[in-house]
Amino acid sequence: MIDLTVKQEVLNRAIERAKNEKIIYPTFAQQRDPSLIPDVIKEKLKDVGLWEINALNLFRIGWHNEPTMHGGTFGPVNYVEIPSALTGVKAKIFMLVGKWMPTGCHKVGASFACLVPRLVTGQFDPTYHKAVWPSTGNYCRGGAFNSKLLDCYSIAILPEGMSRERFDWLNEIASETIGTPGTESNVKEVFDKTWELRRTREDCVIFNQFDEMGNPVWHYNITGPAMEEAFEAVKADGDRFTGAFFTSGSGGTISAGSYIKKLHPDLKLSVGEALQCPTILNNGFGAHRLEGIGDKHIPWVHNVKDTDMVCAIDDEDTMNLLRLFNTEVGKQYLKDEVGLTEKQVDDLSLLGISSIANLLGCIKMAKYYEMTEKDVIGSVATDSFEMYTSRVPELDEEQGEYTRDTAIRDYHAHILGIRTDNMAELNYYDRKRVHNLKYYTWVEQQGRTSEDLNDLWYDETYWDRTNAQVHDMDRLINEFNEATGVLKEMEGK
Repeated sequence: MIDLTVKQEVLNRAIERAKNEKIIYPTFAQQRDPSLIPDVIKEKLKDVGLWEINALNLFRIGWHNEPTMHGGTFGPVNYVEIPSALTGVKAKIFMLVGKWMPTGCHKVGASFACLVPRLVTGQFDPTYHKAVWPSTGNYCRGGAFNSKLLDCYSIAILPEGMSRERFDWLNEIASETIGTPGTESNVKEVFDKTWELRRTREDCVIFNQFDEMGNPVWHYNITGPAMEEAFEAVKADGDRFTGAFFTSGSGGTISAGSYIKKLHPDLKLSVGEALQCPTILNNGFGAHRLEGIGDKHIPWVHNVKDTDMVCAIDDEDTMNLLRLFNTEVGKQYLKDEVGLTEKQVDDLSLLGISSIANLLGCIKMAKYYEMTEKDVIGSVATDSFEMYTSRVPELDEEQGEYTRDTAIRDYHAHILGIRTDNMAELNYYDRKRVHNLKYYTWVEQQGRTSEDLNDLWYDETYWDRTNAQVHDMDRLINEFNEATGVLKEMEGK
């Protein structure tokens, strides 16, 4: 569980820093339901850009932002419904949209939930400590952004083979950026660098998304309710919330599925991974191109007991669809031959590489369970094409110019041709096998104990108690804001 022990001396320094910098911390309740945000903050946000380095943007960490890059306030949850004409399946598929969060990715929420509890308890001293964000891409971007807004020093760590867009942005925002050897599947090298910093720099505090419980707690309490809201928006009479699919990544977003399963007990929750590195499916390993989902290990924060299925996605499918969805030739084909509207085609740019993998996982689930038009499957578009624009010219160089014939191939082979291979339903002992794989990363390498590991599996109250800590964290956040007096001053009280 999250340690909420208060260290008053350090907390006093954090309060003074926030007071001097005019920083107000949003509560988790406000991120879940922006109607709770004070009107004075909403009014000020009308002059603030979505990615602007302004502490008010902490209040935009959520799924309800007005879909605009500047001056937006709040509205319904941001989601896109993927038309059956594209997917080839009868089931309705919707995806929450991460593009309309600061940094253009939902990882900004997970990183907020890891850092802020340390600040409001005095466990992180913004006048001394450095926040280290180990990641395979978007999490360290979210961490660096939140650190900047909260006036904390940040160190972003990610594989040097990740997209150029990530590094260009981080070089402007993070206090330090460190590239580690390899690409998406080289998580161990990222972990090794964090251990080096832990041993050599006593001022470094590691916020590892793979084992920080703030990550799943944020998604359980924020993403889960947003998905339920989106379901209510897309469903017709008699529709069932039947499936949810999330690529593994840090394991945090999967906790949104745990929230939904409490409301819809018959829902099937599937975790996805790259076919080129099928760790859950068959203890496999390898390199892949699904940027945003680290692998070769089972994240500590993944509640495996709630996972009904594993589904491997071929990165050849995702990369070819990236071009189909984001080239003029591909988009014209989707309008002319597939019958998509202009808006439906434009909406596909809201899907980055791992988001396309999430879409394909939903299609595979719909086919596997023979879902009908009364079934609804939910997922997330974690980030958008904006993070991967350099990948299209790279693919053009590898494969040649994108033509109408290529678009025909990609649509029929990589969407309509998606099959139910490389999928497995998990029974009790399958889940336990996957859970036990955590031992080799977290106990042998990362300092956890076997007792901790057993608690995750055998303590039936563990996950509920952990997710419920959001209420204690909100209490501490409110006390922190009361102590700084910044909100009262802003409201003229």
